[in-house]
Amino acid sequence: MGVSIKVRVTSGCFHREHSRHAYDLIDAELQRIDPDAERLGFEEHESGPEVLAYVALTAAGIGLAKSVIDLVVAILKARSESVRKGDRPSDPLEVVVRRFDEGGQVRDETAFRIGHADPVRRAQVEKQLLGALRKLLPEVRRGSEPANTYQPSPRQERRSRPSGRRVKKTHDRKK
Repeated sequence: MGVSIKVRVTSGCFHREHSRHAYDLIDAELQRIDPDAERLGFEEHESGPEVLAYVALTAAGIGLAKSVIDLVVAILKARSESVRKGDRPSDPLEVVVRRFDEGGQVRDETAFRIGHADPVRRAQVEKQLLGALRKLLPEVRRGSEPANTYQPSPRQERRSRPSGRRVKKTHDRKK
């Protein structure tokens, strides 16, 4: 299923003309990615870049390709770095996830807002993006985890299993 991940400034512009340092860094990241192999697209808009990607729907939940998450992280970090180098404006960014629903209507969900001085953590970005996708995709069971998350080792799994002790159940019966 195709989605759009829009990184937009809350006020002003975020494009090459006003954010040349950021786009130098974004272009360097795009050089490392093969868009055809990764099945992603990149669009520039006056309000900020947009990443077009596919969501993996599996029995385990939803997932985004590592390259998609890495590109979003690179865009956010590029913005922070470029503001330090003098690019303007320095307003916060919003990351919005969009898709078309079954009726052809655009649905969107703001995943998060981040200021240029806020730390960019890949794990947090991934968590927020997947949370927004869960809200947009009603066919995905709420609370499911992405396919590429932490898996316990067999030893840890054994520790977390119930011990086999029986728990007495009590029931209130109405007479």
